[in-house]
Amino acid sequence: MVSGRVSSYTSPPQSTPVAKPVEKHVGRILAIANQKGGVGKTTTAVNLAASLAVAEQRTLLIDADPQGNATSGCGISRDDFSLHTYDVLLGEATIDQALVRSVQFRHLDVLPTTPDLAAVEVELVDVEDRVSRMRDALKPIRDRYDVILIDCPPSLGLITLNMLVAADALLIPLQCEYYALEGLSQLLGTVQRVQDSVNPALDVDSVLLTMYDARLNLSRQVAADAREHFGEKVFQTVIPRNIRLAEAPSFGKPIVVYDVASVGAQAYMAVAHELIKRLATEKSEDVAAAEAPSDSTSGSIANDAASTPASEHTA
Repeated sequence: MVSGRVSSYTSPPQSTPVAKPVEKHVGRILAIANQKGGVGKTTTAVNLAASLAVAEQRTLLIDADPQGNATSGCGISRDDFSLHTYDVLLGEATIDQALVRSVQFRHLDVLPTTPDLAAVEVELVDVEDRVSRMRDALKPIRDRYDVILIDCPPSLGLITLNMLVAADALLIPLQCEYYALEGLSQLLGTVQRVQDSVNPALDVDSVLLTMYDARLNLSRQVAADAREHFGEKVFQTVIPRNIRLAEAPSFGKPIVVYDVASVGAQAYMAVAHELIKRLATEKSEDVAAAEAPSDSTSGSIANDAASTPASEHTA
């Protein structure tokens, strides 16, 4: 951006394009949320994070669900950490201090949690900046990552609100079963309220169809309805029902570690590649927009040129 007005030129005026500065790369923050339990939310958080790390994307997984299933699903035991999401939200630790680094893969870091996190709903209720705690905590470190995934709790309380305020966009796992779409109304209403108040840029970025069974008419119908409602936001890849995928958490392993040849592992790898392509497209569009001439600046230059005396254009 150019501030102020240009008073004179020593050469004939030209509408020279003025490029906007390209912003420093920061990781895309995706909140994985659905207030309906049992839709594959944590399964998606763990396995998509692992698949992105396999693809050498610098990935941070934040476990914001007091159940702590994303933490244990990555193979992190309670003895592996002392600080966690609870401490970060209360301001008693930074994310840097609480991270468990290089979990299973060199490119995967995890912010773990414990059931203590549930107390945040009460402890922050009277704090003025209670909904922006995670957003503020992420600012110093988000440029280290390509993708930051947040596993939200299956509720719409203060913890989830904190994560929606911190997020750039929402990734919704959608179970291919009855009432799946109808259950989204409350979540989308919360998203609208967050947009109207503290995070106007928040949007539903992507929808992932989970627990898909191609043999069932119901699964095909839900998938068709979701694609009609959300359009291109729905990933082309669907996550099938898969026994190996269901077994992996009990061994504390993402599916790409537990059984990389399984259909579940291959599906999440395909979703990761879709996401990487989407992020690359968004980044290209952002760079193109940043390099485009500023209409207001060109107009200002033209107006200044028109108002500059002819004598000022001569050497």
